[in-house]
Amino acid sequence: MHGRSVRVKETVPLAEAAALLCEPSRAKMVQCLLDGRFHTATELAVYAGITPQTASHHLYKMTECNLVQVKKNGRHRYYRLSSAEAAQMIESLLCIAPPEKIRSLKQFDRYHAIRFARTCYDHLAGKVGVALTEAMRDLAILEQRENCFYLTEKGKLCLQEFGIDVTAALKKRRSFARCCLDWSERRYHLAGSLGHAILERLLTLEWIRRLPHTRAVQVTEEGKRGFSQVFGLDVRNEPFNPIGDTGIRPEVNRKGELS
Repeated sequence: MHGRSVRVKETVPLAEAAALLCEPSRAKMVQCLLDGRFHTATELAVYAGITPQTASHHLYKMTECNLVQVKKNGRHRYYRLSSAEAAQMIESLLCIAPPEKIRSLKQFDRYHAIRFARTCYDHLAGKVGVALTEAMRDLAILEQRENCFYLTEKGKLCLQEFGIDVTAALKKRRSFARCCLDWSERRYHLAGSLGHAILERLLTLEWIRRLPHTRAVQVTEEGKRGFSQVFGLDVRNEPFNPIGDTGIRPEVNRKGELS
């Protein structure tokens, strides 16, 4: 039998994985999952502004490509990013993405809260995360060589006194002190198992607290004192002028939209 040969289109794994984030709703969902916590499909649907059924469809696709993992607890399903590497990939894309368009006062406040202090999967990021990393470098707790941080002997003693189990962090089957490029500051903050251990310690000490429905975190009054005493940091919750760089608070209409 003669006829034209049919060329089978080959699936490229990289293209398939990249295509997951081309859909705006999925992109919003993975940004929500950057807080490192488990979320239900309904929570992610609300965040992305879609129906739970549509969210479940997107989550199925992302689970199939191993971008997202699911944990079953009885009749309920909870979703989170599959790995620190997946989070790093998403953060890297945010570094080259255009700035978010601000259309409401609520979005304006949320955007600046995220820039100030947030979780980047399982470590501290934003202005506070970068400042803390640079303070530890200035105090010779960390040394930076190219794209990696190294814990000094002095740093090991300092962090152990601070309550960090450095030995346990070293035994984790992952990078220990990785440089993670901060998308909002365009400078490095500390990631890896050491970055995770420090975030957990800050939460335990109640220097920072998680905020609902966002990966932004708030520095407490205890945290302001602690950051100053231990790391020499002047950390305030308003590093970005809440009335804008021009000194003029954005005007909003009756719908809460920026005019």
